[in-house]
Amino acid sequence: MNRRMRLFALLPLVLVLASCEDVPDSVDSDNRAVTKAVTKAIGPEVYSAAVAIPERAPEDRERDRHSLPGAVLEFFDIQPGMRVLDLYSGGGYYSELLSYVVGPEGSVVAHNNSAYAGYVGDEIGRRYANDRLPNVEILMAENNELGLPEAEFDAILMILAYHDVYYSNPKDGWPKIDGPRLLAELYVALKPGGVLGIVDHYAEAGAPRETGGTLHRIDPGIVIADVTRAGFELDRKSDALRNMEDDYSKTVFDPELRGRTDRFILRFRKPE
Repeated sequence: MNRRMRLFALLPLVLVLASCEDVPDSVDSDNRAVTKAVTKAIGPEVYSAAVAIPERAPEDRERDRHSLPGAVLEFFDIQPGMRVLDLYSGGGYYSELLSYVVGPEGSVVAHNNSAYAGYVGDEIGRRYANDRLPNVEILMAENNELGLPEAEFDAILMILAYHDVYYSNPKDGWPKIDGPRLLAELYVALKPGGVLGIVDHYAEAGAPRETGGTLHRIDPGIVIADVTRAGFELDRKSDALRNMEDDYSKTVFDPELRGRTDRFILRFRKPE
């Protein structure tokens, strides 16, 4: 398979990229230098260095306050030189940070489907224009049609996306996902010992799977049951993104909660 992995395979995304504002030619070389500088950091410093670089967008820095991406990437043990899949990457907030952490010897595949790409609008174009992040490849593929190579990735991340396994809206381009089939494909695509990292919004304990499609929340017990059933092993949990003031009865898009929901972090591994 070509390493660019169906780069810009959907025409709408091509049009978004073509219509975005030009980025200076110096951005490519500047970001290569930034990436090298980040990967020279020692140990945990690599994560804080990635978050701190001045080239990041102001809206990303605002999101950092509640997302704590440095702590999340450290928890998932993302290291320089890795090849990482950012599944349902949206506008690329995490993909950009991953690109700095894995560095010039590593690479990131930023996946979206047409529904996600349409939802985030021109954010994708602004982030990737003029090869701004040269070690990031864009994969456009629909649910259950990822076509991932075997043993390709050191880590696969699903950030605020697993609940969408239980969302279905064919009229809006989101047919029902075959969850076991998706996890089976991820299992094959991950190297032995590799990490599957999941962050998602808490639902009430015992809430049905359908809550993933209504409130866009999910009981972590469902996630753990699904993923371990697929052959992964639960490695660790983190409470770094807890918010006990969250109201689980409200959708995550509620203006008072958006970006500040109570979230769980789960790290799974594929057995060696």
